[in-house]
Amino acid sequence: MKKIQMVDLGGQYQGIKEQVNTAISTIMESAAFINGPEVHAFQKDLETYLGVKHVIPCANGTDALQIAMMGLGLTPGDEVITADFTFAATVEVIALLQLTPVLVDVDPHTFNIDIDAIERAITPRTKAIVPVHLFGQCADMDAILALAEKHDLYIIEDNAQAIGADYTSKGGRKQKAGTIGHVGSTSFFPSKNLGAYGDGGAIFTNDDELAHTLRGIVNHGMYQRYHHDVVGVNSRLDSIQAAVLRAKLPKLDTYCEKRRDAARKYSEAFSGQGNIVVPVAANGCEGICDSCDCHVFHQYTLKITNGKRDALVEHLKEKNIPCGVYYPIPLHRQKAYIDERYNEIDFPVTNQLVQEVISLPMHTELDDEQIAFITETVIGFINE
Repeated sequence: MKKIQMVDLGGQYQGIKEQVNTAISTIMESAAFINGPEVHAFQKDLETYLGVKHVIPCANGTDALQIAMMGLGLTPGDEVITADFTFAATVEVIALLQLTPVLVDVDPHTFNIDIDAIERAITPRTKAIVPVHLFGQCADMDAILALAEKHDLYIIEDNAQAIGADYTSKGGRKQKAGTIGHVGSTSFFPSKNLGAYGDGGAIFTNDDELAHTLRGIVNHGMYQRYHHDVVGVNSRLDSIQAAVLRAKLPKLDTYCEKRRDAARKYSEAFSGQGNIVVPVAANGCEGICDSCDCHVFHQYTLKITNGKRDALVEHLKEKNIPCGVYYPIPLHRQKAYIDERYNEIDFPVTNQLVQEVISLPMHTELDDEQIAFITETVIGFINE
C-alpha cells in the first residue's frame, strides 16, 4: 500500500504535469509574472465555469474576504454575523476592518451557520451575513437570502472550501457556491479542491458596479496608473499560480466526483457504527448519492460520540494515518476574539463539535486499499 497522505498534491500533479510545466515555462520566457495573459485567461475560464459575470483574482482567500467587505463600503462599528465554527480568517478580516464580528452557532448536522441563530443576532447595526460553506457544501442560502432581504443586509459568501459545489434553491434554480449572495470569495490554497502551488484567491459577483470597485481595490485603488481613486491594497494573483489553476479547472468536476466517491466508500464502511456519525448534506442525502453534486468534500469529517476522539487521533498517528481536527477551539474562545457579549449557552453545538469532529484523508488520489485500511483502523479502535 502506498503512503497515506492527508492531501496528495504530488500524485495529482502527475495528471497535469505536462500542461503545468509548459505553461510555467512560457511564463518564465515571457517574464509576464504579474497580470499576464494566464491571469486574464483564468479569470474568463472561471467566470464561465461558475456562471458568474465577474471574477476578480487576488493574492489569497483572506484578502478576497477583506476586499469584498471593503468593496461593499462597510464602516467601523458595523456588525457582521458569521459562524463560530470555522477558520479564523473569516472573523479576522472583520476585526481588521474595525467592523464588529458577531459569532453564532452552527447546525449540528451540516456544521454550517444556524439560521435561527442568525436571526436572533440581527440588530439595527447589522450590515452583513457571512455564511461559510464549510467542508464542501453550501449553507442554507434560501433562508439566508430571505433574512437578508427582510433586514436589508449584504451576503458575503465564504466559499474557500466549497468551490465546485452546486446549490439548488427550493424553487429549483441551481447555482454554483459563491455566486448566490451579493459577493463571494474563495481561496486557492494548495490543499483546496481547486488549489494553486502557492497562495491565491478570487472574488465573485454579478454586480457590475461592485466589480469595478473591487478591481480597483486589489490594485492599490488604481484604474489608471498612478491615479488612486479608492483606498486599495496590493493583492494580485500571479501568473504562475493562474497557470496552475487554469490547468486544474477543467478537471475540477472530476476531482470533486473522485472526492464524492471516496466519501461514499468511507460512509458505506462506517454504516451501522453507533459511535461514528458520518457527514450528511443539507438535503439529507449524505451528499454521496450518484447524482448528488451539492457536496464536494473538501473534508470528510466524522463525529466520534463516545469520548474517544482524541485517543483516536493518537492511534491513527501510530498507524501512520494522517488526520485533522478542524477546529479544536471555537472562535468565541480564541484570545483575539473573546468578547463579553458571548455566552457559552449560545454555542452548544460548536462546543460539542470541537470535542467530537475528526477529518480523515480526503483527496483525488485515495485508493480502495487505503480507504479500507483507514476505515478498519478507525472501527477497530472505536469498538475495542
